[in-house]
Amino acid sequence: MTTSIMKKRKNIIKGDIFIVSAPSGAGKTTLCRETIKKLPRLVHSVSYTTRPPRRGEKNGIDYFFVTKERFNRMRERGEFAEWAMVHGNLYGTSIRKLEELKSKGYDIILDIDVQGADQMRRVYKDAFLIFILPPSGIALKKRLRNRKSDSKAEISRRIEKARDEMSRYGDYDFIIINDNLHDALKELESIIISARLSLTRADNLKIEKLINK
Repeated sequence: MTTSIMKKRKNIIKGDIFIVSAPSGAGKTTLCRETIKKLPRLVHSVSYTTRPPRRGEKNGIDYFFVTKERFNRMRERGEFAEWAMVHGNLYGTSIRKLEELKSKGYDIILDIDVQGADQMRRVYKDAFLIFILPPSGIALKKRLRNRKSDSKAEISRRIEKARDEMSRYGDYDFIIINDNLHDALKELESIIISARLSLTRADNLKIEKLINK
């Protein structure tokens, strides 16, 4: 491989996309946030949603909270890499934001449901899909009830939805059982670090200099 080709290859290397899905209450949001704190050049893609913010959530940080009318206008213009209706609310990921981050060499982690993951895989075929499972159905129910952010009816809907979502684990590249947060966090970090060490992300100019010394 000539130096000019290596330079070209190095210049076009972009960041990777890591898609994390899980049923509500399995801990994917916490895992994603903690992993971002630990790994440099890993950022979270802020999704758009029509649901109202929960206590403590901030616009532009947790989500971009928009009206259904604005969301639908964006969808009609083809601005989303994926979008889905989840528990009666709309969620979507901006293509423009993803491309801006990837072009700068940032890795992007997205916590989205299985519907969104299906769409993302069609658009970004090289994305890494990671599914988070709770240690048991009983643990999942307990976590949802302890959040105290949803009504009993909403919790029941989420539990029923979780059964369908967990049956899709076979569509993913990696599975993490979140029985212990520390262990699950280490496993998620290891997936991202392994991807960064792949040949497609190698610094070919640096390697060539080492070989030719």
